[in-house]
Amino acid sequence: MQGLEAIGRLLVLMGVMITLVGALLWLGGRFFGSTELPGTIRIETQGLTCVFPLLASIVISIVLTVVLNILVRLFNR
Repeated sequence: MQGLEAIGRLLVLMGVMITLVGALLWLGGRFFGSTELPGTIRIETQGLTCVFPLLASIVISIVLTVVLNILVRLFNR
C-alpha cells in the first residue's frame, strides 16, 4: 500500500503545481495581454477572431530553454 500512497501524493502535488501555473498564466494574460505585443498576427472575420502570438511564443521558448538547461546542469552535479 505504500506505493499507492506515494503515487497519490505525487498526483496531488502535480495537481497543485498545474493549478499554480494555470493561475499565473491566467493573471499574466489579464495584466500583460499578448495581443498588444509586436509580432502578433490577428485575423478577424465575421464571428471569428484568431490570435497568433508568434514573438511571445519564441521569447517564452528561449527563456524556458535557458532556465531548464541551467536547472539540469545544477542538479546533475
